[in-house]
Amino acid sequence: MALHYITDSDGKHTAVVIPIEEWHKISAQLNDLKLNELTKKKPSDFVGCITKETAQKMIDDIESSREQWERNI
Repeated sequence: MALHYITDSDGKHTAVVIPIEEWHKISAQLNDLKLNELTKKKPSDFVGCITKETAQKMIDDIESSREQWERNI
């Protein structure tokens, strides 16, 4: 990326010019971050989203994976 720095009479950088394509990428990423911040949820917001049976199956799978991992160490 080709950056162009603007300096004052003392040689201090006061601004930077970036290609417009890069600006669009940066701007989109910033908007995504802002949206994520606005929609950030707490873990308690997800209570009841899956059944107890599904949760138990997930826990069982994790424990099985841990056991396999420990056997391979």
